Amino acid sequence: MKAVVFEKSVRVEERGEPLPAPGDALVRPLLVGIASPDLAVIAGRVAFSGVLGHEFVGTVERVEADAAERKRWEGKRVVGTPWIPCAACELCSRGLSAQCQERRVLGLHRRDGCFADRFTIPAANLVEIPKAVSDEAAVFAGVIGGAVHAARIARFEGKPYVTVLGDGPTALITAQVLAKLNASVRVLGTNPEKFSLCEKWGIRHRPVSEVGKRRDQDVVVDCTGAAEGLELAMQLARPRGTVIARSAPAPVPLTGLVNSVKGVDLSPAVCNELHVVGAGAGSIRDGVEALARGAVDVASLISRKFRLGEAVEAIAWAKRPEALRVVMG
Repeated sequence: MKAVVFEKSVRVEERGEPLPAPGDALVRPLLVGIASPDLAVIAGRVAFSGVLGHEFVGTVERVEADAAERKRWEGKRVVGTPWIPCAACELCSRGLSAQCQERRVLGLHRRDGCFADRFTIPAANLVEIPKAVSDEAAVFAGVIGGAVHAARIARFEGKPYVTVLGDGPTALITAQVLAKLNASVRVLGTNPEKFSLCEKWGIRHRPVSEVGKRRDQDVVVDCTGAAEGLELAMQLARPRGTVIARSAPAPVPLTGLVNSVKGVDLSPAVCNELHVVGAGAGSIRDGVEALARGAVDVASLISRKFRLGEAVEAIAWAKRPEALRVVMG
């Protein structure tokens, strides 16, 4: 089978079909997304080598489980949570499996990913996709789930003023989710060509270079993943406002990140008593449910589609500043 492998560089190679362990499903991808964590691996910011990919829509071909589980999953169209917790540590026992320090993550940390003709994932990680939701929409379920998670952390009251920093898929989906919650949302980005989507959705937008720093925003969500973005977020938030750090290089344990620590000036957080909080990956089930309700427009976010065998070209395209989401299938 074909697999997209990263070992110092990206290549497409032939590999044997993986064998599912007990409890695992063998999945045939229908569509996979090239997301920023995949590019972080290639850039050397995430320590990983192996089959890339964590964002997928696929069909379950086989489950290594009892008859009931096989009937439940085989032949179903699914997405899945990419992190696989140890299920034995204190964090897992407290319901914090997404923060498990021993977790494996598809295509990012100690587990081969989904950029292949077949891959395995625990059946417990799967969520079935409703028939009304297309593959092109479902591939964004994880990003949408993270946006819903960030919205819950924000705890809106009234009609707050909200700024979203960034103009990639994470930022644009987060802005849509927050706008549905009666928030006055604006997006600040660096690529004006992407602002046409904000106009389509009725969301205000501005180049980040033109923004003032009046410290009047109730909530600022930083989706840039950069130290400069977090510093700007703290400069925009009102006293006792909320700053949500929405992006990191990848949803892996800190030991899996390379050179991720950069200096950030925290004096605005102290002087203005800001509530600064991280928002990692949310529930992929929340993302599927939001798609089923038609709550988020993601069809416009796919920039290009390639075949799996064209992965090297697809990844090069995904690195372009104007690219949103590049998919393979």
